Amino acid sequence: MTYTVDFVDVSTTGLETSPVAPALAGLRANEARYFKNKYEHVFVTSTPQEAPEVLDLVTRVLHDERGIDIASPPLEVSGFEVEGLRMAYVFYESGLAVNVMYAVEPGGKRAVGFKLSLGMDVPEELSAFKFARQRSKLAGEIRGSYFVVKGEY
Repeated sequence: MTYTVDFVDVSTTGLETSPVAPALAGLRANEARYFKNKYEHVFVTSTPQEAPEVLDLVTRVLHDERGIDIASPPLEVSGFEVEGLRMAYVFYESGLAVNVMYAVEPGGKRAVGFKLSLGMDVPEELSAFKFARQRSKLAGEIRGSYFVVKGEY
């Protein structure tokens, strides 16, 4: 079931099984607001079963680049292209959001971003990363980190 993320009336639709569902919904809404304001893009999510290629890409990049395998089950995914950037998002039950930003043009920006919802601990598989804190009206506090993608995907 696809879901158009509303950043005005934040909903936990699709994220109900997360122990930090309200914070994860706020994080998801924060991402939706960013893409709407910067690119006029409407952020739509779906289940991993509906868009397995998005989950597969994120899983492959994490594993191939850093040997990271996320233990938490994925709840939602979103894949789209805006202004020459291919974006892939996975929202996990633990409250983790992972995105892969991949410029279509050679030599463009390519990175993986991690965002932790308020109230969740840093997952063991991400313990090597340092997380910066960011305030968000929609998500409270978001902790984030990233790494640059070196490979071709």
